[in-house]
Amino acid sequence: MPATVVIGAQWGDEGKGKIIDLLSASSDMIVRFQGGDNAGHTVVFDGKEFILHLIPSGILHKGKICVIGNGVVVNPKALLEEIKVLKSKNIGVEGRFFISTLCHIIFPYHSKLDELKEEKSAKGKIGTTKKGIGPCYADKAARSGIRLADLLDDAAFREKLKKNIDEKNEILAKVYGFSGFSFDDIYNEYCVYREEIKKYAADTISLINNSLNNSKKVLLEGAQGTFLDVDFGTYPYVTSSSATAGGACIGCGISPSRINKVVGVVKAYTTRVGEGPFPTEFSDDLMTKIRSKGKEFGATTGRPRRCGWFDAALVRHAAILNDLKEVVVTKLDVLDDLDKINICVGYEYKGKKLEGFPASSEILSAIKPVYKEYPGWKCDISNIKKYADLPKNAKNYLNKISELIGTKIALVSVGSDRNQTFKVK
Repeated sequence: MPATVVIGAQWGDEGKGKIIDLLSASSDMIVRFQGGDNAGHTVVFDGKEFILHLIPSGILHKGKICVIGNGVVVNPKALLEEIKVLKSKNIGVEGRFFISTLCHIIFPYHSKLDELKEEKSAKGKIGTTKKGIGPCYADKAARSGIRLADLLDDAAFREKLKKNIDEKNEILAKVYGFSGFSFDDIYNEYCVYREEIKKYAADTISLINNSLNNSKKVLLEGAQGTFLDVDFGTYPYVTSSSATAGGACIGCGISPSRINKVVGVVKAYTTRVGEGPFPTEFSDDLMTKIRSKGKEFGATTGRPRRCGWFDAALVRHAAILNDLKEVVVTKLDVLDDLDKINICVGYEYKGKKLEGFPASSEILSAIKPVYKEYPGWKCDISNIKKYADLPKNAKNYLNKISELIGTKIALVSVGSDRNQTFKVK
């Protein structure tokens, strides 16, 4: 049975958690393949809100197997706190939650380096969550990281941790004037985590591939979004992992031939958190209005999200990059009150039409979006249960989006609850 990948086709925060939650109902296994606890997936059902940072959203469905793949960097403290919260809400994870022994582990020195580097970069802030994600991935690439497999081996853990702390303390002192960390403190803290986390450790490569071999439906869950991808995003204002569909294979240990379909999730408008270019960003007044109605505040940090018009040029590039077979449009209801709605259909740079999507963030910051204006529907659509009942102008808006991005729309969401999503026919 082939696997399905769900990714964000904008700058993250598209509502993937809700869509993965819906698709999990018909899946056997849900696998998170990249990122860390800098991501936040929010799911609402029966009036209850769940915010998950590491564990796949499918954990909210009884009997589903959930996996953290090798491409994820894990803060054990954050993971164990998340498990504790789930258990407090009568959602058990034992026997159906597993974490790859190949995952790299986040340590306090990663978070401190993240924080100090961002503070020192007065003019070049990235907008990091300061959770140590980037420095942990940097250690992974530099071949000095500590994996879960190392944490489980006390002798290897001691040796690698000592080497890392000695090196990081020297950097912290000489570059940032920070006193550094105690080996004993971190070692003792992480030994406690080891005892709690070892029961979830597994050879997830075999686990996932065996599931596929046995005709199980596997859903691969990405965090962040296409334009935060470390290779294809608006670099350097990106995350430190591969958030596109291509990252799914490396991040969970399967062949590309295993993937049958890639589903992209987009908002009916555009948002991004942190710094970086944003061609279709709203004016202040409209920003405040949409941010308030859409509750556009980061699930992980609480930071207000920047909001703007739907950027079809951006999503069209994401559709090509990820070979999107279909997209899901979320938060259509947030646009209910607008008289007119703009869609960015392309870009101009120095008075000329720009072909393709620019690689340079400097160019992207200087381009002028080309808009087409469409009439709003001026009514509350949050209680609509099927596509046929949408107002004509709402249907026209969706049809135009589909036409401009070259991909069909499979689902539309008009609210945060599970039952506020319906198929497009």
